[in-house]
Amino acid sequence: MVRIVSTIALAAAAAALLSGCNREAESAKRAGPAPALVTATVVQPRTIEVGEQVVGSLEAVVDPSVGAEVAGRVTRVHAFTGKKVARGDLLAEIDPQDFEIQARADAAETARLESLLAQQERVVERQQKLVAQGFISQNALDDAVTQRAALREQILGAKARADQTRRSLGKARVVSPIDGEVEVQVVAAGDFVKVGDPMFKLVGTSRLHAHLPLPENADRIIKPGLRVRLSVPSEPGRELEAKIDEIRPTVGATNRALDAIVKFDNDGTFRGGGSVNAKIVLAVRDNALTVPEQSVVLRPAGKVVFVVTEQDGRLTAQQRVVETGIRQEGYYEILKGLAPGDRVAVDGAGFLSNGAVVALPKPAAGKGVAKEDKGGDRGGADKSGARKG
Repeated sequence: MVRIVSTIALAAAAAALLSGCNREAESAKRAGPAPALVTATVVQPRTIEVGEQVVGSLEAVVDPSVGAEVAGRVTRVHAFTGKKVARGDLLAEIDPQDFEIQARADAAETARLESLLAQQERVVERQQKLVAQGFISQNALDDAVTQRAALREQILGAKARADQTRRSLGKARVVSPIDGEVEVQVVAAGDFVKVGDPMFKLVGTSRLHAHLPLPENADRIIKPGLRVRLSVPSEPGRELEAKIDEIRPTVGATNRALDAIVKFDNDGTFRGGGSVNAKIVLAVRDNALTVPEQSVVLRPAGKVVFVVTEQDGRLTAQQRVVETGIRQEGYYEILKGLAPGDRVAVDGAGFLSNGAVVALPKPAAGKGVAKEDKGGDRGGADKSGARKG
């Protein structure tokens, strides 16, 4: 009898446990699946640039060779390879003693001729009086006047030679003709140089040319005057804006490419002979709608985004088929399918289905705002750079 009662009790307990499990399952079924955690951004219009990215090369426009303008021995060298120089900076000195000696000789010769001229002036004056009194002939006066004129011309020649000596003395100080850098130092102190011997190779840094290779068929869209944003790999976040000045009429023999030339003033960021990243701005689109590229996912219906909406107190993701335009800096341009103010899923969008229940991250303590991008600029992508999609 006791055994029968125990069996009945166990059966009742099992039935109660099964009933409780059924109630919990029914409650979970009514509550639905757990929401998927996603981040979201609000779609807002902004201005984007449509362009072409090119990697080109930089050329220094001014790169003179500084040679000796006078012969002599180099006494001092002030410049070296890699040194920055300004126009007029002293690069080297050539022994000036020979020119100083010649300058003193020129000065003495000029003084001698001036003394002779002063004496001849007095002779002409006396002979003019004698001719007037009839004591000498006119021919004697003419000879004195001719000698006076010759002395005057000799003085002019002596002064010209003195000027040439002073000029040569100045050329003994070799100075930089440009603002730039010393690329090659050829001479050293003690070297004897002749006129025309190279002493330094300079390169100008203030004015550069960027050569941008483009496909042959790019001549239909690439024209002089288009804006270009230039940057170098060493400082990718720093850009300089210029424009295309000219396009060479011939195609390169080695690369079969057009050469677009951008002339610009260097701000110190660029170096001749290096590479340059260029963004050629082809068009500017105002009020374009863009979303992060994570928001666009592939489904059987095509490219879709999931718009986060609130229904019955819950956030759900509604599938929206979209048509995309260019892709730039981690963003897709949306041509059709979205409107300003739509809130779309970003992180986690690839795991959603139409009508899925979602949840947004809760605000961090003390922040007071949800982790939701309101400006459509998630990730801090650059709004100005553009690449042809």
